Amino acid sequence: MKVLRSAALALGLFAAAPLVAQDAPAPAPAAPAPATLPKLLVVVSVDQFSADLFAEYRAQFTGGFARLMSGAVFPAGYQSHAATETCPGHSTILTGAHPARTGIVANDWTDFSAPRADKTVYCAEDESVPGSTSSSYTVSDKHLKVPTLGEWMKAADPASRVVSVAGKDRAAVMMGGHQVDELWWWDGKGFVSYAGRTPPPVVTRMNAGVTERIAEAQPPLDLPAFCKARARAIPLPGGRTVGDGRFARDAGNVAAFRASPEFDEAILALGAGLARDMKLGQGGHTDLLIVGASATDYVGHTLGTEGSEMCLQMLSLDQSLGKLFAVLDTFGVDYAVALTADHGGHDLPERNQDHAAPMAARVDPALNATAIGKQVAAKLGIAGPVLVGGSFGDVYIDPSVPAAKRAAVQAEAIRLYRAHPQVYGVYTAAEIAAAPAPKGPPETWTMLERAHASYSKGRSGDFVVALQPRITPIAVPKGSVATHGSFWDYDRRVPMLFWRKGMTGFEQPLSVETVDIAPTLAALIGVPVQGTIDGRCLDLDAGPGTTCK
Repeated sequence: MKVLRSAALALGLFAAAPLVAQDAPAPAPAAPAPATLPKLLVVVSVDQFSADLFAEYRAQFTGGFARLMSGAVFPAGYQSHAATETCPGHSTILTGAHPARTGIVANDWTDFSAPRADKTVYCAEDESVPGSTSSSYTVSDKHLKVPTLGEWMKAADPASRVVSVAGKDRAAVMMGGHQVDELWWWDGKGFVSYAGRTPPPVVTRMNAGVTERIAEAQPPLDLPAFCKARARAIPLPGGRTVGDGRFARDAGNVAAFRASPEFDEAILALGAGLARDMKLGQGGHTDLLIVGASATDYVGHTLGTEGSEMCLQMLSLDQSLGKLFAVLDTFGVDYAVALTADHGGHDLPERNQDHAAPMAARVDPALNATAIGKQVAAKLGIAGPVLVGGSFGDVYIDPSVPAAKRAAVQAEAIRLYRAHPQVYGVYTAAEIAAAPAPKGPPETWTMLERAHASYSKGRSGDFVVALQPRITPIAVPKGSVATHGSFWDYDRRVPMLFWRKGMTGFEQPLSVETVDIAPTLAALIGVPVQGTIDGRCLDLDAGPGTTCK
């Protein structure tokens, strides 16, 4: 089996070893049940790691996931809101709050009052920066309306340190919050932070290693026996195929590096390097290390969730997580881990159709808000733009529409959407706002309740469009072939795993929510929750503090 000489080796932390190993799992270090509070919390978010992927691959895990599965396993965690995108999902993990409370209603929303020509606002930007656009922006935490676990920790003990590292800025920012000691994300060229921050030596070394690796061509990875059945080329419109790749890449191909197992290994290694150099958990205070592993999302979008590529990604990530934990073990500190995801994912329809899902299809381009808006404008005799948005999710009525005609525009647009066979339902802002706050198991929530959990006045649309199940909102597969973002459970369900040395392991099959993670970890370290939250503490039997009061 080939050994991938990855960028992580630049840090001298992760040993050169096959990214995909088939050895028996090494047992976690034995220890008695903990009698004190942990000194380090480690929170890992695996972008687009659906509950379905976890179920499919859990029997194959021999590394980091295997260790986590010896702890508390919640296979049916829910990102219970409707807007199952990266930014909203990450905003729930360490705030204990739904997007309706965090204010992060989508990756992007429309703000017609934004002080620039581009009225699309990115969730993790400061749109007031002169000359910025939603694609060329200054990263900021200003849109996150609530504090995070790291902020709760600093309120209880200002000496606690918070470190957040991710493959995406929005993951690092939404989990790290407003008070971070170190915050680093990948910007397409290297790991960067807010302006004015000096890179620690470990970041400089990692960036040098990544630059060197991207400049080198990468041969294909060996395919483990388990992955061979998944290696089947799926033809797409336009002549491209996906499904049988092994992450070979040409020299200089940054996009291919990002959508590969090596990207996650670099992210996890950087988190380990910062933890080592900063001696996290080794002082008199409890520290927090946050890691956002982003490659699974890029693999899912560009190659789908059910081919050899995702198989390699899952098995490789398992090994990379094991390397992270092996480094943390050397610190000699009591640490606890929580792992989850920001949302699930949905495979490309061309392969779904072969998997007994004949209803799977790509969205009709006629459902685009611009196309619908033109029909509305023609019928009502309105000049200029009418609707702003995509083919699903939030749709906004353009402010140029005369006030006297806004109700008619909304009614006609909703009529057209609802008449289309690919649309499940359309819900107005008034209906969503008036819906009661959801209660009970998240799988039983109505569509309005799911939308309510994502709704924030002033940011959400005038109405929200929900597509039918298995409709992929990518009309033409170019860069992305598959996605997420729907109201449906394949996008809402994610695993939630907790581990601490010496804790009693168990599995709870009933549904829980990602908003439960922050209060659970707060209880684990004896820190009070700050403000109003939507989550609840989960009993973990992981030592003092984890019996929820």
